[in-house]
Amino acid sequence: MADNNNNNTQNQFNDQSQPTPEPTPQPRKRGQVTMTKVAVTAAIAGLLGGGVAYGGMNYLNNSGVTSTAVPAGSNKTGNTKTSNVTVNVNTQATKAFNQVKGAMVSVINLQKQSSSSGTLGELFGQSSSSGSTSKSALEEASEGSGVVYKKSGNTAYIVTNNHVVSGSSALRVVTSSGQQLQAKLVGKDSVTDLAVLKVNGSSLKTIASFGDSDKIKVGETALAIGSPLGSQYATSLTEGIVSAKKRTIETTNSAGTQTGNATVIQTDAAINPGNSGGALINVGGQVIGITSSKIASDTSGTSVEGMGFAIPSNEVVNIINQLVKKGKVVRPALGITYVDLANVSSSQQKSILKLPSSVDAGVVVMSTTSDSPAKKAGLTKYDVITELGGHKISGQSTLRDLLYKYKLNDSVSMTYYHNGKKKTTTVKLTETSSQLKSSSTTANSES
Repeated sequence: MADNNNNNTQNQFNDQSQPTPEPTPQPRKRGQVTMTKVAVTAAIAGLLGGGVAYGGMNYLNNSGVTSTAVPAGSNKTGNTKTSNVTVNVNTQATKAFNQVKGAMVSVINLQKQSSSSGTLGELFGQSSSSGSTSKSALEEASEGSGVVYKKSGNTAYIVTNNHVVSGSSALRVVTSSGQQLQAKLVGKDSVTDLAVLKVNGSSLKTIASFGDSDKIKVGETALAIGSPLGSQYATSLTEGIVSAKKRTIETTNSAGTQTGNATVIQTDAAINPGNSGGALINVGGQVIGITSSKIASDTSGTSVEGMGFAIPSNEVVNIINQLVKKGKVVRPALGITYVDLANVSSSQQKSILKLPSSVDAGVVVMSTTSDSPAKKAGLTKYDVITELGGHKISGQSTLRDLLYKYKLNDSVSMTYYHNGKKKTTTVKLTETSSQLKSSSTTANSES
């Protein structure tokens, strides 16, 4: 997930019959279709020729990291001794770390960098009849983390983030023992920010197992393992707790355009650049999430700490199984753009949507794509979808979560309100989200 720099969504329910003057900045009022924006930063370490592009090492050496040496003369007697007190450090966290550390890897993204070379004479300003030649060399562009989760014969499969491998010309994996392996991309999915790689895993002995992310509890210990600032700090362990089980955050593509929302695990275990694609585990050594991003500050510049996010393991398993089988994820879509009903004022719900007061949750259709499943089912602008497949919709993430449980060509019942009147229809999911991608317009999300 890249930094989210989108402007706040404008109110979609202005009277369309007359031109609207350019608004002046005002404090947010109830009913405006807007969201509090924060900088959700993908936790991927940037590299340049093997060095940390963020100036990581220079920062450590020159900005506040001080020595812990004791000044000369502080020990007058010179008879300092060590004690024989032993401490049992074989804690649950240590056991969990030892159980999975062998399955942790660093993932290096190699990209082509153009460079020019010529004759010795050209270096001194002399012309050459043959001219200079241009060649491309692979250089380390960025670095993240990954988790070995499966072996089939000598082939090992690794899960990481899509943004870790994005734009790569080649991929290299560094194992926890320091061995370097060439990796091949099996498949990737930008919606969930997941990717699968495969390597010759004959030397890899440890395979991580996934836990049930639906059964985690807020407050339980969470351990993050990855390569902060790159493979120099590979297999680093940080400890925290599960801060929230299902936190909805906005997702963006590589261009910074909002693509929707993601439901993630929030943790206060330290997540740093390079941790992307690493494991969030419980004290039983099970992977409960794949770390992907953090919030560093909000749009006002207020810095925050301890707000890292991981993709829940149940979603990870579902996606990586599809990537291994098909190389991609195929999803059904309704062909609509929409906003959460909670972002529409009560007065607009009555005057524009004409909703009865008993309706307090759902999504408002803002547009439909021509020949889309929603269009064929009769949905139009300002219809309010409240149920899908008999399950109530509480917001945008719920609609997406429910929709993605179905397959192409499935038929699903839908309950919605049109001009205040409750209606039920059946929608045949014959379109994929990729086919409808170009239709996104003004709303917060598309499905």
